[in-house]
Amino acid sequence: MQCGYPRFFVHPIIQELAKEIVSRLGSPDQETATVFPSSNTARVCHSFILSKISPEEAYKIRVLDFVPTKQLESELSTIKSLLSCVVYPKEYAKVAKQAWQHTGDGVSSRRGEFCLGALKDGLLVEKKNAAADATAQVIHKGPRRYQGRGSMNGVGQGALHGATSANQPQEGLESVQFIEERFGRNLSTSLASQAKIAVRRRIAGVLTADVDLSEALEKTSQEGRVAGLSESDVFLFPSGMSSIFNSHRLLLEAKGSMKSVCFGFPYIDTLKILEKWGPGCVFYGRGSCEDLDDLESRLAAGERFLGLFTEFPGNPLLKAPDLKRIRALADKYDFAVVVDETVGNFLNINVLSHADVVVSSLTKIFSGDSNVMGGSAVLNPHGRYYQILKDTFSRGYEDNLWVEDAVFLERNSRDFVFRIEKINHTTEVITALLKKSPLVKNVYYPKFSPTLSLYEAFRTPNGGYGGLFSVTFHSTTEAIAFFDNLEVLKGPSLGTNFTLSSPYTLLAHYGELEWASSFGVEFDLVRVSVGLEDVSVLRTKVQQALDAVAAISE
Repeated sequence: MQCGYPRFFVHPIIQELAKEIVSRLGSPDQETATVFPSSNTARVCHSFILSKISPEEAYKIRVLDFVPTKQLESELSTIKSLLSCVVYPKEYAKVAKQAWQHTGDGVSSRRGEFCLGALKDGLLVEKKNAAADATAQVIHKGPRRYQGRGSMNGVGQGALHGATSANQPQEGLESVQFIEERFGRNLSTSLASQAKIAVRRRIAGVLTADVDLSEALEKTSQEGRVAGLSESDVFLFPSGMSSIFNSHRLLLEAKGSMKSVCFGFPYIDTLKILEKWGPGCVFYGRGSCEDLDDLESRLAAGERFLGLFTEFPGNPLLKAPDLKRIRALADKYDFAVVVDETVGNFLNINVLSHADVVVSSLTKIFSGDSNVMGGSAVLNPHGRYYQILKDTFSRGYEDNLWVEDAVFLERNSRDFVFRIEKINHTTEVITALLKKSPLVKNVYYPKFSPTLSLYEAFRTPNGGYGGLFSVTFHSTTEAIAFFDNLEVLKGPSLGTNFTLSSPYTLLAHYGELEWASSFGVEFDLVRVSVGLEDVSVLRTKVQQALDAVAAISE
């Protein structure tokens, strides 16, 4: 494999950036680095590593912060931070990778590419050297490809050792050209700010029409998902996991150090976040009414919790939690409710009224194109913790969504409404086909779930059941035959504009298959995320896969 899912497989460009930093400021034979968009996010990783090693080794772990030179800074005026990294001995790489994966706060490949170029061209410097750099600006030549012939070797020595004033570029010219080269002439940081406003309006539900950026920026009068919700209650993050991690982090800051509850079988990193940061959590993997009975008994006996984290519906079994009962318990026993709506998405369901925070991975169906990452957290303006959370978010929130990523996210999401409607319809057709087949053991989909009534309570008037389902067969051999003969793309994501299938449990829980099975998640489960293909085409492909199962069952 040359590359993979971004939080699990560090992009080659980001690996190159880390190597460049260590080659300049570390010991390449002994050290490596993990890169982050800000000093704060890097220090989360730093603290995590320190918690896993002996105190005597702590001095070997250090954080390096980088800042743009004055030329570049003037072009990036809306960007608060560019790059920080944690440098550590290579033997601690697996520990650092946990922080990268679970927090979702690592740099994106687009930010990595920009920073790598800026670092090589002398426009990005270590913070402690920034003052010295500022005094040396008169002899700083900027990007090598924009230097005159007076440089010492014609390929950039002037950037390091100076050059004659006759060859000095016009002040700021090299950084302007650098920005254009990295971003393209039609992309600017001001455009990114506008794109973020449009994205936040779509998420708030005050913008549901398929419109371009200029129309999205016009004042809207449409009511949001709940009365009084505005784009100011929507916070953007560089990934869906970042929105979950930082919601948990800011809840701890707002309410104090308390255990949380993870309710229902979760996406793997959500549980890891609650277990590894803060005082831990109580895990209810089945998300059943019996689990709620146990939780209520704990609460009645005096236990108290920071918050309850749940998915609506869950992944990969597509079960809906009893959100109304959870809300009643939260109101009675004073804990926050955080709902991950990634699988359901806010056009199909509206859970905000019963949550304090609703988080989502914008990487998935909100974008669809599978070429950008992003996440969001929405505060319920009527929630009991709204004011304290709004104040805490205002103080502790960092906008680390990279400018290019924001522009791609906005462009991709313009036809969000159309894509949801088409995918909803196609998935209902495909799951009905599978449900009727005697070859299929189980189809996991909200429409066929025993928790259907719980889902229906929050389904929007025009909403459907989403584009994700899972299927199991009567034997592993049959599951393999179906997966191998299902002629769609294979991979570990969902919500893409193309249909995507994966042996989900094997990928997400390879080292804990027995544990996953104990919660009803079978190891040979096949998960399918439906895309925009014509329904007849996809139906034919699914039937061919079923025919392959039938052939080995005879």
